[in-house]
This record gives sequence, C-alpha cells and structure tokens, in this order.
Amino acid sequence: MDLRVAARPGRGYTVVEVRGDLDMATAPRLRESLQQLIDAGDRHVVVDLAEVDFMDSSALGALVMMFKALRDAGGRLTLAAVQPPVLSVLTITSVDQAIDLFDTVEAAEADAASPGD
Repeated sequence: MDLRVAARPGRGYTVVEVRGDLDMATAPRLRESLQQLIDAGDRHVVVDLAEVDFMDSSALGALVMMFKALRDAGGRLTLAAVQPPVLSVLTITSVDQAIDLFDTVEAAEADAASPGD
C-alpha cells in the first residue's frame, strides 16, 4: 500500500494524517514530512495513525527521531488513534512511555489546549 502523508492545521497542533504501512520503504517519507514541518516552524505535531495497520522498526526510529527533534526545539510530538498492531510495537519497545498516545486527534488537541502545558 502506498503511503499518504497530509498535514493540516488543528487546534493547538499541526495534524499529520498518515495512511498506509510504515516500513523501511516509507519511513523516510514520514521523517521528511515531519522535518519539513519543523523547518517551517511547527512545534506541536500530532501524528494521526488511524489508517496505519503496520509499522516496523525503521518507522519507529523515524518517529523517535522526530520526537527528539521537536522536543529539542521546545515542541512536542504526540500520536493519536494508534491501531492495535502499531500499539503493540510501541508497547514492546516502550516508546509508549516516551511519546504521548491519545485515542483520538481531538483528545490530543484538547491536551494541547489545556492549561499548564
């Protein structure tokens, strides 16, 4: 399946909608898309994974790299609507302990809008 990555403004975050498998062939495209947002000044990004049913270690590495890049720039990367196969990868690797996960994009946006952040 081809990877589709689209960014749109959200409430407090730039929402990156991802559709397709995240693997060795597609991870560079995800990383490049996120890097372009950082380069353009975006500091709060939620990656919507509702349409992603597979993620391998290279995609995991790309997400962790972009999480660190945003953190170092004073921003935040979160994941939303993580499907069970992808959640399994995040849990096994303990990445779910570092990157905040939300059930929905709306929940991530509400967290961004909450006082104290």
